[in-house]
Order: sequence, then C-alpha cells, then structure tokens
Amino acid sequence: MSLPIVWTIAGSDSSGCSGVQADLKTFQYLGVHGCSIVTAVTSQNIDTFHSAQMVSKEQVRSQIETVLVNLPPKVIKIGMLGNVEIIKILTDFFQHYSGQVVLDPVLVSTSGKHLFSDNRGDYVVALKTLFPFIDILTPNLLEAGTILGRSIQSYEDIILAANELLSLGVKNVLIKGGHYSCDFFSQDYWTNGKESYWITSLRYFPGKYRGTGCTLASAIAACLALGYAIRDAIVLAKMFINQALRLADTTYAKNILVYAGWPETEMDLPYLTLQPMTTKPVAFPDCGDGVLGLYPIVDSVEWVKKLLPLGVKTIQLRIKDKRGSALEKAIQCGIQLAKQYNAKLFINDYWELAIQYNAYGVHLGQEDLASADIQYIRQAGLRLGISTHCYYEVARAHAYAPSYIACGPIFPTQSKTMDFSPQGIKNLQRWRRTLNYPLVAIGGINLNNISAVRQTNVDGIAMISAITQAENFVVATKKLLASFCH
Repeated sequence: MSLPIVWTIAGSDSSGCSGVQADLKTFQYLGVHGCSIVTAVTSQNIDTFHSAQMVSKEQVRSQIETVLVNLPPKVIKIGMLGNVEIIKILTDFFQHYSGQVVLDPVLVSTSGKHLFSDNRGDYVVALKTLFPFIDILTPNLLEAGTILGRSIQSYEDIILAANELLSLGVKNVLIKGGHYSCDFFSQDYWTNGKESYWITSLRYFPGKYRGTGCTLASAIAACLALGYAIRDAIVLAKMFINQALRLADTTYAKNILVYAGWPETEMDLPYLTLQPMTTKPVAFPDCGDGVLGLYPIVDSVEWVKKLLPLGVKTIQLRIKDKRGSALEKAIQCGIQLAKQYNAKLFINDYWELAIQYNAYGVHLGQEDLASADIQYIRQAGLRLGISTHCYYEVARAHAYAPSYIACGPIFPTQSKTMDFSPQGIKNLQRWRRTLNYPLVAIGGINLNNISAVRQTNVDGIAMISAITQAENFVVATKKLLASFCH
C-alpha cells in the first residue's frame, strides 16, 4: 500500500531544527510521504536567526503545480509563509482543494525575528483569509495574541481566545501553552466549538527547544493523513513531540529535538481533562499481583451465581434492565457472592451502589466519566476500570490513573453497537507496548482467537457472548479458563 502524501508549505531552516526539515523528519518517522513547498530560505544555526530570503510567488506557484501532478496531498501542513503574495496563492489553491489543512501560524522565530516581510497588521489580516480553509489552527500563546490583537495571561483568556479564533472560520483550535508561566505542566487547549479539553504534559527542563511547534503541527498532519480522527491525531502528536523533547540533545545552546519513530511509551502520553490540571492524578488501588485473567461481563446476578462456582475470579456486573430497589438488591447480592468466592467483582456504571455495598471495583465507560464522582470512588478505596477505544480515550483515562484500562473492540462483536472499528492484534500489541497499566482486551474474543490475544501479554480478557451465548456455558467457561493455564 502506498504511503499517504502530506505536504509541508514552510520555510527552509539551514540548521535542520525547524521548518520543512523538521516537518519532513516528522513525516518520515510517522510513516507518511512528505513533499515540501519552500516559501523562504533562512540562514539559521543553533541559536541565531541570521536572515531570510523569500521565494518568489512564481516559484512557490510552480512548486505547487508541479508536485500536484502526481503527488496530490491528503493533508497539508502550513508553517512560515512570509508575505501576503504567498498567502494569496494559497487562498486561490484552496478554492479547489478538498483535503485537510493544518496551520501553524509562525510569526516569530525562537530567537525573536519576524518571519514575514510585510507590515505586521497587513500580514495578519491576510493570514486570516486562510482561516475558512483550515481544519486545525495551532498557535502558541504569543501567536494567538498577535492574531487577536491582545495579550493572553490566564486560562480563561486562552478559552476566550480559542473561541474567538473559531469565529474567524477555522474548524478546530489548539492553543499551545508552552509559554504559559506554569513550572510543572505544559497545558494546551483544544476546542471545536462543541467540545473542548486540556492536554497536559510534564515540562522538560532546562533550556529552549527549536522546532517544537513545527513538529507538533506536522505530526498532527501526518496522523490525520493516516486516518486518525482529529482528537486522536492531537494526542498522538503530543506523544511524538513529548518523546522528541525527552530524548533531546542538550549539549547545545538550544536543545535539539531527537526523533525516534512511533511513540510507544506511557511517559509521553498526555493527560486529557476538561479543566486545567494542578497536580498529577492520584493512582487508584491496583488489582493485586495476579493477572485479571478471564473476565466475563454479565447482565444479571444469576450469571454471577452460575460462573463463580466454575472458578471465575474476575467478573463484571453490567445491569441494564433494572431500576430502584430491584437494581440495588441485585448489586448487593452480586457483591456478597463475589466476597463468598473471593472474586473480584466490578460494578458497571452504578458507582454509588458499589460504594454503598463495598464492591471490589467500578467499571466506567467514557460516557460515564463526566457524571461520576471519581474522587469519591477513589476515597472509598474501590478499584476503577475504564473503557477505551482510541488514543483520545486512553489519554482521558490516563488522567484518572485507573486500576486498569480496557481496550477494544479487538475483533468484530455483536454484543453492542460500536462506533469504532476493530483494533486487531497488531494494535493490541502496540497498546501493550505503550501502557504500563494493567490492560484488559475486549470485543469479539472467543475460543478460536483467545490464544492470539493471550500472546500479547494483556492482563485480562473480557468476554460476553462467548460465554453467555455459548451452547453450553459450563463447557465454554472451563475451556476458556483452561486457556489461561498454558
């Protein structure tokens, strides 16, 4: 299969630390084919921006027309444009372009030099004409302030600025918080006008880093080209830049990012929250030294009664057809049964009843996280499991430091309607390499494929229909349990 094509339209950096050089390195490491439309040739080294020579509008147009012939882009990343004439070329081009566009509105170099040749006011006005074509705008605080004509000093200012930028026509805004005066965290803010979240990572010290904005924007573009949704692309891009920062060469006056392929380290995974973070999350209790093993998910206490005597030691009670006293009685009975058999019972959704009757743990879906009192569950000493289906949801779960993370669907499943495509064994292996949390695989797993799932070294395997819809659930359960003994 041919690689997705991504263009970078930006300036050339002779030091190789930013601009098209940083973009092309990012594209290569993330597995897309990068093409470059050079708008300016700059003379830079590690710590000095010496000069910039703008490429003529004729040459920029020629580059676009030539590359377009047989290397049409799926996504375009825009960096330094330099003058109003080049902006006009792009606005004309975008009239007939149907792909996605990421704009990193670089206005000033790391060393403080303006990256445009026109009057600042004229350049910013022209830049805004691109906004209706932009899928995601990625300014830092200074750039957002320059575009809007005011300073941004607080988290409230960031939210207001993002909404105002949306009103100018862009579809998504990611305001980078690296310049915000917070010693411990670097917090970015994303919104599309309907949803919003904060993306938080630990800061790296000491010194300054070249090319971080270029790298982040080009990583977003690469991930969009690979088919990731915008929220997942942002999380992946943050992981990629966090990895490059963590591995940076710090022997120079300004630190040089070191690129190292697809990010698969939990320490690079950002926290994703609805509000800015002030402290790292407190971890939930773990599930003990042993693996979670076979993990049936059942919809009634009757199934709990059937499965625990067979040797099942981890089980989830997900009741959907009861309310009021009937629901409370079923949950109370299930918890009592689990304690009788020394089993780990997770109550799905009904965290208040789980706390009231001292369940082993609670399992929450993504849609339940906003309404649940997570701190209350933590203080009660219960374990917490969280469902995830994509990078965005994993980053959201990471912000709660749960007892385990469930990942799925691994295979096609008929147990419930899913908005997500099956992950497959390859992606499950990637999640296992990435996450240090106990990992539970779920979705379409049965006797025919459980061996392949187990070989990924997940800590638990959740099942529904393979047990509850089996011709003989006793035989099926015993065979599934036996598969954990080899």
